[in-house]
Amino acid sequence: MINYYKSIVGVAPRGCPRSTQGLAPTDFNFLKFIYLSLVICLLSACASTKPPSNSENICSIFSEKKGWYKAAKKSEKRWGSNVAVTMSIMYQESQFKHNARTGRTKILWVIPGPRKSNAYGYSQAKNDVWDEYQSKAGSIWSRRDNFADAIDFIGWYNNQSKKRSGIGLNDANNLYLAYHEGHGGYNRRSYKSKAWLLGTARKVANRSLTYSRQLKTCEKKLSSGWWPF
Repeated sequence: MINYYKSIVGVAPRGCPRSTQGLAPTDFNFLKFIYLSLVICLLSACASTKPPSNSENICSIFSEKKGWYKAAKKSEKRWGSNVAVTMSIMYQESQFKHNARTGRTKILWVIPGPRKSNAYGYSQAKNDVWDEYQSKAGSIWSRRDNFADAIDFIGWYNNQSKKRSGIGLNDANNLYLAYHEGHGGYNRRSYKSKAWLLGTARKVANRSLTYSRQLKTCEKKLSSGWWPF
C-alpha cells in the first residue's frame, strides 16, 4: 500500500506504518486510501503519546516507551539530577500525560471558566519559565508535550534550584518544593504553611527512592542496549 501511495504522490506517508497487511491497493480508490492512511497515522500517534501502562515501575516504563531512558539519562548527564528524581517529579506533575493541563475554574459553580494556570505538558511548566528554558538551555523548537524536552527541562530547573536555592541535585523533597513554589517562594519558605504540599513532596521523594531501587535491577540492560525497545 505504501508503494501505491508513493507511485501517486512520490513519497511515503511520513510517520505511518510501512505496511498494512491484508489490504490490496487495487481494492481502494485514491481517496479511500488517503482516508485509511490518515486513520492509521492518528492511531499510531495516539499509541506513542499514551501514558505508560505501569507508571509505578520505572523498568516497565522504559521497557514500554522507546527512547525515554536515553532522554532521561541525557538530562541526568547534562544537569546532574538523576533519572529517578526527574522521573518522579514528572510522575507527580502529569502522570506522564503529554498534554496534561490544570483544571478549569467554575463560574456559578457550573459553567467552565479559565484554567487555574497555563501549566502544560509532561512537566507542567508554565509559559514564563518555559520561555526562560527555551532561551537559556533549550531551543525555540522545544515543546512541553515532547518527553525529551520535558525531562531536560526538569533537569535544568533542578540545576537552577541548586544555584538559586542551594538545594542538592538529588534532594527530591526540596527540589519538588522549589519546582512547585518557584525559587522565590521556596526561598521565602512559602511551603511551610501548606501541609498538603509538604505531604506531596514526601511522596515525590519516596517515589524517587522506589524508582532508584527498581532502576538498579534493569539499568545495566538499558545501558547496554539489550533492553527490547
